[in-house]
Amino acid sequence: MATLIAPSLLAANFAHLQKDIEMINQSTADWLHLDIMDGVFVPNISFGFPVIESIKDICQKPLDVHLMIVEPDKFIADFATVGTYMLNVHYEACTHLHRTIQKIKAANMKAAVTLNPHTPICVLQDIIQDVDMVLLMSVNPGYGGQKFITNTLQKTADLKELILKKNAKALIQIDGGVNLTTGRQLVEQGADVLVAGSFVFASTNPLQTIAELKKL
Repeated sequence: MATLIAPSLLAANFAHLQKDIEMINQSTADWLHLDIMDGVFVPNISFGFPVIESIKDICQKPLDVHLMIVEPDKFIADFATVGTYMLNVHYEACTHLHRTIQKIKAANMKAAVTLNPHTPICVLQDIIQDVDMVLLMSVNPGYGGQKFITNTLQKTADLKELILKKNAKALIQIDGGVNLTTGRQLVEQGADVLVAGSFVFASTNPLQTIAELKKL
């Protein structure tokens, strides 16, 4: 399977959001990644439903929504309403993860679970067959433009091993510090989906940058 690319809207120019989204529409990107932060689960606040409502009719790519919030269950129906394709919830934020995953699927969305850098792969043993994707954070969540945590390479390999062992179908997504070098290393270890923020939007030629990531 070709590597899937999900540019992160958090790194876009919010003064010219429509222009950046139209660029993503024209690109070979597969999804648009949306980071939703509440200032509680992570030390930053990003954007919420008004912004998603304003872009959902412009964006032609599936919406890959990453919830960095407490009590994500409260908002599952709302994210389904705004057209979310993949809904990512943090393992660390879900007391009853299996129930949360089932609620997401019942709302006709793909269900993903996200692990922070310090959270080991072994916590997914009993849930891996129920999720459509696992997102590994390769930086500490909350801010863009951070340095890649190299241990993510081994973590990706370990996750791929677990998926194969359990005969699961989950995709592996990586978010944080992705560029052509780290992206290639991650794909070699089994990554299926790469999230890229500043590497794409700060590029002098974002369309070419996305195309180069797709070739990894």
